Amino acid sequence: MKRVLAIWIALALTGAACGKNNNSTTSPSTTTKTESFTGTVEVGGSGMSTFSVTMSGQVTVTLTSAGPPSTIAEGLGVGTPANSACGILPGGSVTVAAGSSAQLSGVVSPGTYCVTVYDVGNQTAPITYAVTVVHS
Repeated sequence: MKRVLAIWIALALTGAACGKNNNSTTSPSTTTKTESFTGTVEVGGSGMSTFSVTMSGQVTVTLTSAGPPSTIAEGLGVGTPANSACGILPGGSVTVAAGSSAQLSGVVSPGTYCVTVYDVGNQTAPITYAVTVVHS
C-alpha cells in the first residue's frame, strides 16, 4: 500500500510541475533565406554577387556548379563589397570543385556581403558557375 501511495505522490508532483511557470523563454525563430547566383568567370578573372543579411547568424556558401569541365577547381570566397570588388573576409575562401554540400560557413552580423568565384590558374577558357548562399 505504501508503494502505491508513493507512486501516486510522484505522479501528483509530476502533474503539478507541468502546470508551473518555469520562467523559461523561447527565443524568436529565425527565417533563413536562400539566394542563388550565376555568372561567368573569364580566364584569370572573377565573378561577384552581393547579398544582404538582416540578422546575425549562420551563412553557408555552396559552389553548386562550375565548368566546363564540371570537375574544375575554382576559388570561392565571401567578403564585403568595395570598389566593384569583393574584399574576402579572413578565412573566407577555399579552392573547391562544385558540390552539393556547403564549402564555406560562418557567422556574420547584419550587413551587405559578397560572394565571389575566381580562377585560381586552372582555367583555359571561360567557365560558368552557380552559387547558393543560405543566411538569415
